[in-house]
Amino acid sequence: MDGSPATPLRIGSWRVDPATGVLSRNGESVRVEARSMRLLLCLAARAGQVVSIDELLDQAWAGVIVTPDSVYQAITSLRRLLGDDSKQPSYIATVPRLGYRLVASTGPWVEPVPGEPEAAPPVGSAASSRRRWAMLGGGALLLLALAACIAYVGLASGPSRSSVAVLPLLDLTSQAMNEEYFADGMTEELIDQLSKLPRLRVPSPTASLYFKDKSLPLAEMARKLDVAYVVDGSVRESGAEYRVAVRLVRARDGDVIWTASYDRPLGGDVLAIQKDIAARASPAVQAAIERANGGGY
Repeated sequence: MDGSPATPLRIGSWRVDPATGVLSRNGESVRVEARSMRLLLCLAARAGQVVSIDELLDQAWAGVIVTPDSVYQAITSLRRLLGDDSKQPSYIATVPRLGYRLVASTGPWVEPVPGEPEAAPPVGSAASSRRRWAMLGGGALLLLALAACIAYVGLASGPSRSSVAVLPLLDLTSQAMNEEYFADGMTEELIDQLSKLPRLRVPSPTASLYFKDKSLPLAEMARKLDVAYVVDGSVRESGAEYRVAVRLVRARDGDVIWTASYDRPLGGDVLAIQKDIAARASPAVQAAIERANGGGY
């Protein structure tokens, strides 16, 4: 039996293929985002046991600065793909204040024998022998699942193409203006608006603001946040107006693929200004990412 990390697993009624990142069942196939697949493999490695949030972060997000929100989002995504119900779970159960537990049955994936009836074959038959060997090998495969969880980090092709982080906007106003609070609020509002858009994965404000005042290359910050794109920008004053400049940068090559600036009067309702600018910039960022990805995610 192939015990490599690419060996398909059975989780409940689903066939889980780590090598391709695909779940399949009854002719239906769905692709799983890389981090979510790692998390599923980590849970499968300790099926029936409670796995803490910290353990899941260490295993599925090793070397990446994220908050527990990333685990919550990934669990929600997995449940949706698996057709699970958080209130009556058949796959992933929440253990309050402790973590999560995989409650579905797990084992090696055994390809059905063509023409074989669904009922158990007679003892001594060839099909029965194959199934016995598969069951004997199941324990070994589950022991290897933890190794698969860790090794899967190396199989991932990089961050999701629909991932974008908002780095803290710079306060470039004059010293007398001291609009740092406005720049930070603008950063959080952009994150909030982008995170509401479908299909985009956006790190939390806590993760992004960690990089405030840190002198790191943009590519390094993107790597630590595990994103393909970065939004950055600045706040300046221009006469009697705020000027908020925003740009979208592709992390792998540093190319600016979209930029815009928004002028708003000084002394206005700060929260309304931030919300208005973020509401205009966010869909433009999403559209630019879609164009950069060749028209899709």
